[in-house]
Amino acid sequence: MSDPLRAAPDDRSVDELLTFGVLNLDKPAGPSAHQVAGWVRDLTADALAEMAPDGPTVDRAAHAGTLDPKVTGCLPILLGEATRMAQVFLEGRKEYVSVLELHAPAPTNIEGVLSEFEAPLYQKPPRKSAVSRRLRVREIYDLSLLDLQDRQALIRVQCESGTYVRKLCHDLGLALGTGGHMGHLRRTATDPFDDSSLVTLQDFTDALVFAQEGDETLLRELVSPAERALNHLPSVTIAPSAARNVATGAAVYAPGVISVDDDIDSGALVACYTPNGSAVCLGTMAGDPDASEGIVVDLERVVV
Repeated sequence: MSDPLRAAPDDRSVDELLTFGVLNLDKPAGPSAHQVAGWVRDLTADALAEMAPDGPTVDRAAHAGTLDPKVTGCLPILLGEATRMAQVFLEGRKEYVSVLELHAPAPTNIEGVLSEFEAPLYQKPPRKSAVSRRLRVREIYDLSLLDLQDRQALIRVQCESGTYVRKLCHDLGLALGTGGHMGHLRRTATDPFDDSSLVTLQDFTDALVFAQEGDETLLRELVSPAERALNHLPSVTIAPSAARNVATGAAVYAPGVISVDDDIDSGALVACYTPNGSAVCLGTMAGDPDASEGIVVDLERVVV
């Protein structure tokens, strides 16, 4: 039986990178997030078939949270086996830049009104949504005015995952006394990715073509090892022998723990790695890593 553990992230071949990688895609306006993920999957599968006909392939790709067709911006896409880690994007913060279209001139106290929305808010998902329309709480961490021209306010929203910016804009219009709705919306960050390293579909397509011709440089710049998607999570390093047990479904026990990040709360989602930095699993912190026995991390999802 072959060893289930991967090579260190920086030592992987292009084939390994494309079957366990992440692409920080700049989603264009028009297609849905699901369509874009499908295009990336198919482009990757076709390129792998050309480069290594008898090698690995990619039949899955997962995006980091749904974006409506008209919305642009940060849409990380997990490739191949990395799709097992899609739940990590439910944990992080999101950031958006949006045009708030006011229905009357903005009042002078607009910034004061915006600051009042920096709090946990009740929201009911809109009628056209993928979740049930139940009242729920989502937190706005920061809400700032970037620019104001006539009846258009450019705002930046840092918020909890699952926040509906369209509903937020409607509520802001009511609070301002002008009425309002959401205009253009662009996602500028979803932990741990932001818009400083976005990749267009054209750039990705070009990189795959160059790789098929023998030049891997651009592809290695655009596609990161899947571990990058875990950078915002607390980490636990475990011994290779323990990692092999985890690969068969075992929890992480104290004797197999090498090190942990400081101050991890019980129940927190963590990422477990081998000493070479290769991801092994996602789990929840369940015990004392300094103990001599017992479960330290309960298994959520194996990624090897």
